[in-house]
Amino acid sequence: MTEKDSTPAEEPRDDVETAPDAPSPRQPEGAGLSPALIATLVAIPAMVIAVFIVFAVFKNNEQVSTPVDSYATVEQDAAACGPLIQKLPESFGDFGGREIDGDTVRWTSSVDGEDGDPLVFKCGVARPEALAPTSALQVINPTQWFITDTDEERGQAYVLVDRRPYVAVWVPKAAGNGPLTDISGLMAQLPAAPLDFGDN
Repeated sequence: MTEKDSTPAEEPRDDVETAPDAPSPRQPEGAGLSPALIATLVAIPAMVIAVFIVFAVFKNNEQVSTPVDSYATVEQDAAACGPLIQKLPESFGDFGGREIDGDTVRWTSSVDGEDGDPLVFKCGVARPEALAPTSALQVINPTQWFITDTDEERGQAYVLVDRRPYVAVWVPKAAGNGPLTDISGLMAQLPAAPLDFGDN
């Protein structure tokens, strides 16, 4: 028989430092992102693009306001305005895309890069209060028009005063005199009416 080793087992010592745990292998970049965060990061660019698209559509549909848009209308003339508006052409030179909204008709410029004022026709407006016996009138083909608003940078507004119903036209600077001449020819088909100076 061999004699067993009677040496007692060595107990761990408190003063001996143990080696730190070995660093864990480096995880691939992005492995710690949660699915919800990834979905958010993907959705943000899509939302930004959608906002720009909505803004562009809204801007394109937004109508430019002109002086004649604020002119008051006379309800009793509404019946006469419908047939009159239907006689207006689809376009006047570079101004086309006729849009009818009640008593108002608009034509926008078809020139590339041109986003200025539209040509506007408004039927059944009230008699211009400033119209007086001394007012200077524009005789066009052969109707008589009273200038109600002038903006040298934008254009002029006219009201037809020797036919009924009264109609107003906003002629943008870029349109020239052609549209008003053509409209005057159409309005000349209406019966002539006396000039009404009100209480002036």
